[in-house]
Amino acid sequence: MKILVLNCGSSSIKYALYNMDDRSVVTSGGIEKIGLPDSFIKIKLADGKKVQINEPIPEHTKGVQFIFQVLTTGEYAVLKDLHELDAVGHRMVHGGEKFNKSVLLTDEVMADFAACNDLAPLHNPANIKGVNAVKTLLPEIPQVGVFDTAFHQTMPDYAYMYAVPYELYEKYGVRRYGFHGTSHRYVSQRVCEYLGIKPEGTKIITCHIGNGASIAAVKDGKCVDTSMGLTPLEGLMMGTRSGDIDAGAVTFIMDKEHLDSKGLSDLLNKKSGLAGVSGLSNDFRDILAGIAAGNNRARVAKEMYTYHIKKYIGEYAAAMGGVDIILFTGGAGENQWEVREGATQGLEFMGVKMDEQKNRSCRATEAVISAADSKVTVCVIPTDEELMIAQDTLELVK
Repeated sequence: MKILVLNCGSSSIKYALYNMDDRSVVTSGGIEKIGLPDSFIKIKLADGKKVQINEPIPEHTKGVQFIFQVLTTGEYAVLKDLHELDAVGHRMVHGGEKFNKSVLLTDEVMADFAACNDLAPLHNPANIKGVNAVKTLLPEIPQVGVFDTAFHQTMPDYAYMYAVPYELYEKYGVRRYGFHGTSHRYVSQRVCEYLGIKPEGTKIITCHIGNGASIAAVKDGKCVDTSMGLTPLEGLMMGTRSGDIDAGAVTFIMDKEHLDSKGLSDLLNKKSGLAGVSGLSNDFRDILAGIAAGNNRARVAKEMYTYHIKKYIGEYAAAMGGVDIILFTGGAGENQWEVREGATQGLEFMGVKMDEQKNRSCRATEAVISAADSKVTVCVIPTDEELMIAQDTLELVK
């Protein structure tokens, strides 16, 4: 069975085509700069090389159409025609409280999803465009939605509620939802397979650390808390996001800088985090280069970044009454040993004992990086959200 996975952003579409008979990736790629004159598609070939084709992509329907064209015609074609596709799975960002699992995308489901647009005004409308584009081009093909927020819907009310007037929750759904749920679900399941244990009776802290970053507490295979909130801004310090900040500081900044809500949102989402503190970059590699060059702001940014991760690990260990596994995933979590080292230093009182050599040599591969006598197992598990979407799609369309 061949399943196409689509991840439609406001100005981009990522895709991956899976042969689910052996769970292999047939091809993958993505369109960037939709709506701009210099839009293009990047295609990852079977040998790992990437090619770029410049093509005017004014909107998402044209983008999906062009992906279909690349899949079926020309030198990079991998399908004889579109009827070889059995289903399409979509990454859907914000399902609110309506969706706690993946679903077939019917007209009724799409109406419920559109009702969540206020919670993710940049992402949800783009997701809808992708679904509608496929429906226009392949009206009979089954489509499945896999929601970023779904995995976190098992949180208890005392964990997801904010201490604001309850009417705000009743009227507007103001509460913690969490994101990166597909990634947290995949790695928390995969680490149990990798270690040969059952999720039941296991306490796991999953650290998805990239330009966007979040942590989840997973007990008995279910999420009981997560760091992101109503939006992806809450929680950890990130590449350009501030993470947790005193609401009083927010209003203070608004007054001093004469910002409206949009200006404040841009400041906290796009100009803060590693980039805002260091003044250099939102990329952790650039921060490390700045530290090597003696840049003190880069040092502060790095120490803040790892300190925030460590604090959440301790918080979630307390929330679950202990921890058995701490795992790192995401771009920085999988590739930057400095992040993992900084985030686990000082956790020996919890039973965490790292193997320095294993940690420093591990890069984007499944591995145990804690010492043999560590009471807590520390792992690196590369995430695969697209495979998770493909698997959910397969199960629903069977």
